[in-house]
Amino acid sequence: MSPRKSPFFELRSGAVDTLLFVVKTTKLDEMRAELTRRFEATPEFFANDTVAIDVRRLAENERVPLADIAKLLDSVRMRPIGVVADSARQAWANEAGLPLLDARDPRASKGIGDEAGNEAGKSVAEKSAAEKSAAPVAEGPPREPEQAPSAAAEPVRISSQTMVVDKPLRSGQRIYAKGDLVVLGMVSNGAEVIAEGNIHIYAPLRGRALAGVHGNHDARIFCTCLEPELISIAGIYRTTETPLPADVYGKPVQIWLEDEKLMIEPLRLT
Repeated sequence: MSPRKSPFFELRSGAVDTLLFVVKTTKLDEMRAELTRRFEATPEFFANDTVAIDVRRLAENERVPLADIAKLLDSVRMRPIGVVADSARQAWANEAGLPLLDARDPRASKGIGDEAGNEAGKSVAEKSAAEKSAAPVAEGPPREPEQAPSAAAEPVRISSQTMVVDKPLRSGQRIYAKGDLVVLGMVSNGAEVIAEGNIHIYAPLRGRALAGVHGNHDARIFCTCLEPELISIAGIYRTTETPLPADVYGKPVQIWLEDEKLMIEPLRLT
């Protein structure tokens, strides 16, 4: 029998979406402290997510112990699968024994590292939200998750660029759209909606919404009732660790990026 006709397995070329943990410092102790702090607040958000260690933001003369960083990520239940490095860093990055990977989007390295030492890998500058009724709310950086859809939600695809989900999403369900995503039912706590384009939710958002997951900084999130566990655009995200101001919590809003900060503004529907 030809090995190409084997009924037992196939080897195919493909691409796997994963988070980037963008390393921006060689200070491992500080990184560990920040990562631990972030995950104590939201221990389940990135549990068992795969992640690639991105060292492209380091200076050419800087090195980090990649094996130690891999152990650190494993300690918070993230699963390191390789290293993203440019040509100047590949020689020493390869010494860690992790596979060298290519990142799909060169801008993606701005996403993960900022809030976990970055934003923990899926990047850590925090800014308190301005509680002004007329002004947008700014929240600082990131993660970047990109994961498979859940068949249980029974989405209705109306074009190659837009997906419509006309049923509520329960805890544990996950939807992924290649383009824009329109959700007509509630996104419950523990549910997740992910889109490479914009996300429109015409019901309460109580779970996670991640738009522009391949680095689309122009993506937006629209919802009629904002009560989220997590919101993210192009890997820059905010969790419930920072409470939302009263003028946007539970209200119709739009969310977009401005200078790599999440902006949240009430929608005027009348």
